[in-house]
Amino acid sequence: MTLVAAVQMVSTPDVSENLATAARLLQDAAGRGARLVTLPEYWPIMGMRDADKVAQAEQAGDGPIQRFMAQAAREHGIWLIGGTLPLVSGEPGKVLNTTLVYDPQGKQVSRYDKIHLFGFTKGSESYNESATIVPGEAVGTFEAPFGRVGLSVCYDLRFPELYRAMGECALIVVPAAFTHTTGMAHWEVLLRARAIENQCYVLASAQGGTHKNGRRTFGHSMLIDPWGEVKAVLREGEGVVAGDIDAAVLASVRESLPALKHRKL
Repeated sequence: MTLVAAVQMVSTPDVSENLATAARLLQDAAGRGARLVTLPEYWPIMGMRDADKVAQAEQAGDGPIQRFMAQAAREHGIWLIGGTLPLVSGEPGKVLNTTLVYDPQGKQVSRYDKIHLFGFTKGSESYNESATIVPGEAVGTFEAPFGRVGLSVCYDLRFPELYRAMGECALIVVPAAFTHTTGMAHWEVLLRARAIENQCYVLASAQGGTHKNGRRTFGHSMLIDPWGEVKAVLREGEGVVAGDIDAAVLASVRESLPALKHRKL
């Protein structure tokens, strides 16, 4: 078995403050024995305006946020999935919303640029990620010691075809900043559906509270097993949720109900 953990934050507009919070929570996760840890979407900055992240965008390969993640992975000897950070894009005024993965030596081993960009309007609540983000184009996975890990971010959760394109995974991760409105309606049921239909573990790391910009995120970071059972959950606030990836459970579910082998399309 392998212990994995999801960090939940309530990120602020202050990058240095968020780095300090992440450092403390990563230490907590590693202290529990976690071998793989994921941070939430937008963990380095939740600005007062959507455009604030553009000013903090880093060039791929170097920058204070990337150096922090590499050092944290190396210091704790963990596989670190870095939620998302803003990377410079080819379009002025826009960034890539990017997941970077570091191995226990602090080497970057995988990258995924969020493909599906969130858009939502209900009354006075409105979001349009495409105004400041360029969508990614490629599916992201990497090989961990316990099997393949599929990378996705937040709104991707609503598009099951992305997960099929990953191939057979032992674990799918979902760093997110789900709104409270959509989270109450759909977060858990979608996460459980992705675990059930792909017969794998799902580890979701969320933003979870009311931010300084007034946005309220849903939280409920959780680990779900291949049968769709929620094994651990953190409802609100900062913290860590952890649980085991059990190869025996994975094999048992796929053997008793070989749905992945029964696919026709």
